[in-house]
Amino acid sequence: MSPKSIPIKKLYYSIGEVSKMTDLKQYVLRYWETEFKQLKPSKNRAGNRIYRQQDIDLILEIKDLLYQQKFTIAGAIEKLKSDSSSGSEDLQSKEKTETDVGLSSSPSADVLLGVKQELESIIDELRK
Repeated sequence: MSPKSIPIKKLYYSIGEVSKMTDLKQYVLRYWETEFKQLKPSKNRAGNRIYRQQDIDLILEIKDLLYQQKFTIAGAIEKLKSDSSSGSEDLQSKEKTETDVGLSSSPSADVLLGVKQELESIIDELRK
């Protein structure tokens, strides 16, 4: 049983939003960051975690492994490692294809996305 993917509505989500979307407590998400090295949400200038869709998908996969499939944390870590090593060949071929046709991601686009998120955070803080 694979975890459900939540459709993208925004580029970044706060820990509170992810907590509600995944039905997990915020402290559980923070704890999982210490256990699962693959889970590394970015942080904005204020130091708040900002989650992308790929982070949320990983959280849902971890939740499925731990709560539905009854893996231990150590077992889930190993499962994710084995899944990522088998999927790395697919990722490398996809990256090569994207590079061949000129679709590689632009660092400046990532910077702009980060700036946009920080501005949205500032607006949210000002509204409070």
